[in-house]
Amino acid sequence: MGQLVCGGAMLQCSFGAAPSSFVTLPANRVVNAMPAANIMDNKPMVNILPFGMCNSLANPTVASATAAALGALTPMPCIPVTAAPWAPGSPTVLIGNMPALNNSSKCMCNWGGVISVANPGQMTIQVP
Repeated sequence: MGQLVCGGAMLQCSFGAAPSSFVTLPANRVVNAMPAANIMDNKPMVNILPFGMCNSLANPTVASATAAALGALTPMPCIPVTAAPWAPGSPTVLIGNMPALNNSSKCMCNWGGVISVANPGQMTIQVP
């Protein structure tokens, strides 16, 4: 199943230049130290914050800057556009009546990037 994702997780986009923090609002009412996430926590600029600079030519700002630079790839500031929910989510755990978000879930950016969970935001501590 993997680890469940909560607020404070670190995300990475395949076209982003830097990692980003994941934000989960406590609306699902499942909270340990940080609110737990479900697959519908995919809202850009709310749950998924920018990844520094975007390198995708599918992004119109990158495409126009690259054209202005006579074809030299010109990264532009990232503004995530995520219309679809995270997939696949947890098949057995529901949070807020939706599958829980786990560290193997992916979210697609409309500009072609694959957003993945680099760190789920919670750790398992083994006590001797």
